[in-house]
Formats: sequence, structure tokens, C-alpha cells
Amino acid sequence: MDATPTASLGHEGTAPLLRRLWREHIRHHRGKLLVVLALTIIMAATQAVYPEVIKDAVAMFARRDRRILYQVPALVACITAVRAVSWYFQTVLMQKVVLLIIRELQGRMFSHLTRADLARVEREAPATLASRFTTDAATIREALTRAVNGVADAVTIVGLIGWMIYADWVLSLIAGILLPIAAVPIQRIGRRIRRASGGMQERVGEAAALLNESFAQARTVRAYRLEGQETRRAEAAFERLYRALMSMTRSRARIDPLLEMLGGLAVAAVLGFAGWRAALGTSSIGDFAGFVAALLIASRPLRALGNLNAALQEGLAGLARVFTVIDEKPGIAERPGAAPLPAGRGRVVFEDVHFAYPDGRHALCGLSFIAEPGQTVALVGPSGAGKSSALALIPRLHDVTSGVVRLDGVDVRTVTLASLRDALAYVGQDALLFDDTVEANIRMGRPGIGNGSASTAQVVAAAQAAAAHEFIALLPEGYSTVVGPAGGRLSGGQRQRVTLARALLRDPRVLLLDEATSALDAESEAAVQEALARLRRGRTTIVVAHRLSTVRDADLVVAMADGQAVEQGTHAELLERDGLYARLVRTQALAQ
Repeated sequence: MDATPTASLGHEGTAPLLRRLWREHIRHHRGKLLVVLALTIIMAATQAVYPEVIKDAVAMFARRDRRILYQVPALVACITAVRAVSWYFQTVLMQKVVLLIIRELQGRMFSHLTRADLARVEREAPATLASRFTTDAATIREALTRAVNGVADAVTIVGLIGWMIYADWVLSLIAGILLPIAAVPIQRIGRRIRRASGGMQERVGEAAALLNESFAQARTVRAYRLEGQETRRAEAAFERLYRALMSMTRSRARIDPLLEMLGGLAVAAVLGFAGWRAALGTSSIGDFAGFVAALLIASRPLRALGNLNAALQEGLAGLARVFTVIDEKPGIAERPGAAPLPAGRGRVVFEDVHFAYPDGRHALCGLSFIAEPGQTVALVGPSGAGKSSALALIPRLHDVTSGVVRLDGVDVRTVTLASLRDALAYVGQDALLFDDTVEANIRMGRPGIGNGSASTAQVVAAAQAAAAHEFIALLPEGYSTVVGPAGGRLSGGQRQRVTLARALLRDPRVLLLDEATSALDAESEAAVQEALARLRRGRTTIVVAHRLSTVRDADLVVAMADGQAVEQGTHAELLERDGLYARLVRTQALAQ
């Protein structure tokens, strides 16, 4: 899957995106929106009253009417108070609705990504995906806020126009002639801003991904003196971001001057015509003052409406990207009518399995082997042989291209994902933890709620079985110690023992280990291997091993090369055959 859907959706019309946003999110908050609309109308009405107040005040001033001393100030104070109170509650309630919609979009997008194909998630850098939840969400929030405020501005303008027509329809006609002229350039500028906004958001994601990668590789950068190279990469990303931002800035900067110029021409025309009529004595100064006040008051909401299209287009660009993520169909999905995994002891069968990654790389080419219940099967071979790819097919992190993987007699693609993965425990090469406590990280092996969750005693027992309890007890807060981002406050071996404890707590039917003991020292590895020997009884274990010393006791060793099983047998049998496995053992022995 490429980025084409994003691009195509980014050019989708305004109306379809807004209709979908209304249908899936906004309409669920209709009650709150009606209150916001009522408060908005009150705000607009109070704004539209000001020209009449000014007209009466000027007339009183001209007549030297003493009521101007108390009547007009009291009226202005009341109008201002009503407007201020309405403004406050309208703003709070409006932001509540907007933030609820953003939260719903973020929740839908995150839920989709957590269930999306592994290949899809790995296709983009984590920081690029994160920008969907930050940069795109911010632009959508700004657009929704501006849209609601645009309703207030529109109601205000309607009220002011109505008053101006009532007060002097000729001046209203003169003022209104120039306004439609602005519609065409504003529309074109809006489309340009939408394209520029989409590019800007992409550049923000790229820059965030580069920064995340560079800071994560801080040790490598310093050890290899890559500071200059990384600085040049960052400067290039910042330059692309700068150009994208400037493109959008130039487009947006055209709107206000355009509206200012047209508004100035409208005011000039009104002043000229009204001055001519005043010279003829056909209008009063109060009428003139009220009309000019209405015209000037209308200039701010008119300018805001002119900018609304620009903000809306930016938000639509972000909304299109969010909906693109939400709409992606996962390749790993349950078949209609999928049944739960039947009871069994964990018999795993690979039958002529072929697998290729979405980018076309072939990882497995006809792999076949059988892991009988309770057996430990070791997949060994040179780098790139397809060992980890084979392991990932069992929990359906990927799906076979052809052939079949069976668990207890059924194709893993025909059962529900929940029942399949509940029967498995997986420990990968990268022992990454969540930024939570040690206990919480282990407890994730059995994340049920209430009676389904693991007890503290079970968590401790799993840690003891994984040779992790002793170092955990020495941590500042024991099992309540927060491990930091990706478990960075623990050593590599400690992190790996915690992830192994998590897998052991799951008490799975099949245990999948992708070189799960590679980061352990000799003493800890011996303890873990002893624990695993106990836990393997009655449970199928499939282990990817690069250190061949860890597979001597395996019931079956599958030596792989180029995605195929070249030879199978016990450690002793394969040594006697003097084939690929024997060569690998000799090579590692010489390296040590």
C-alpha cells in the first residue's frame, strides 16, 4: 500500500468531507450545538444593536438631550454584559464540542492503527504517525473552532445588513456591490492553501521522524562523529518545512489585504455618497453615524469570514489524512464466521509456506516442519534465512502468501484473532517495555479485568521463573518502579527478563521466542533456561536462535536457508550429517 490514497483523499471536495464529519461525529452533539447556536445568536444580536445605539446617541448629542448622560451608558453596559456572559459560555461549550470531536477522531485512528497490519504500521516512522494525532488534530481543531465562530460572524453580518437596509437601502447597495468581488479570489486562495497545508503537514511529520531517529541514535552519532551529517540532514528537513510553511503563509497573507482594500473602497464610496447627500441636506447626522458604525462593525466579522475558508481548507487537509488512516482496510482480518481456536495441546504445522513482504521481498519459499505438542523446535540459520518471518506467521502478525500454518489442526487464518493470540506468547528480539511500572509491564501478559487479571503473587512468580525477581527487588521502588520510555532505565538483559516474565505469566499453549535470551549474561541465561525447561513441559515452544549453544536440548532443530528448511533433526543428528547446521556450529565455535 502506498501513499496514493492519502493524496487522492486530500483533493476530495469540501462538501463530502464535511458531510462525513457531520454524519460520523458532529451530529451526536446536536444538543450542545443548539445551545451554542442560541448563545451565538444572542452575541450577534447584541452586536447588531450597537449601530442603533450610536445613531440615537448622536441624535441626542445633536439635540443636547440630557438622557445621553444616563440612558445611553446604561444601555451600553447592559448590552456589553449580556454579550460578555453569552460569549463566555458559548466559547466554553463550543470548545468542549470541538475537543470531544477531536478526541473521537484520535480514538478511532489509534484504535485502527493498533489493529492494522504490522507492515502498514512499520511503513511509516513512529513520529510521522504521531503527527496525525498532533499536527493534524490541531488544524482540525482550529478549523472547527473557526467554523463555529463563522456562524456567529455570519449571524452578526446578517443582523447588521438587515439594520443597514432598514436604515438606508441606497447606502447598503453601494457598500454591498464590492463584497461579491472578493469571493472568487478567496475561493482560489483557499484551494491553494489546502494543497499547501497538506504538504506542510507531511513536512512536519518528516522532520519529527528525523529528530526522533537522530536523538534515539545519540550514542551512534557521537561514537562515529556523525554530528555534521545529522546536522545537514536536519537542516535539509527544516528547509523543506520552511518552504512548505512559507508557501502557505504567502497564500494566507493575500486574504487580509484583499479584504482590507475592498472594505476601504466600500467605506470610501459610502462616505462620498453620504457626504454628497448631507451637503444637499437630505439625511441626518444620526442616520449617517449609525450607518458608518454598522459598516465598520461589520468589517471584523467580514474579514473573519474571509479567513474562514483558509482555516477550513487547512483543517480539511488534516481531516482527509485522518480519514485516510481510518479507512485503510487491514489485510490481517478475521474471516466472516471465524470460530474460536479449538482446544488442543499446541501442535504447530507449516505446510509448504511461502511468504513475501508487501515491498516484494521473499522471506519464505516452501517452508515445512511440524512442532509436536510439548516439543521445543529451534529455527536456526544464517541472517536473512526467514526465521523471524516464520515465527511472525503463527500469531498472524503477517499472513502467508501461499501454503498454510496450522495450530492444533486448523488454519490459523480461519479462527478468531483473539482466541489465536490468547493461546500464544511472543517474545521478540527487541525487548522494549512500556513507560509504566515493572509490575504493569509483566501484568500485560494477562491484561484481563477483575477476576481475569493476574494477581500480584502470580506476577512475582512469573518474574522468579524468568530470573527477574532478584534485580526487581533491588530497584528503588521494587515492582512499582517506572521503567522509563522503552524501558530505558533498565539494562538490556533486565528488559529482556521482564518481557520473558510477561510471556510466562500468559501461560500459553505455544511459546514463541525470537532469541529471547540473547541479552542475558551467562548466569541469568542459565537460570532462564532452567525455568524454560520446566515451563516447556506440556507446552510447544518454537525458538529462533542465533546462539546455537541455546538449542542443544531442542527436540527438533530446523536449519533454514533462503526461506526453506534445508535439514531437520536433533542437535546430534545434524552434527553427524555435517551439513548446514554443523557448519554453523563450527563457525560459532571458532568465533568464540
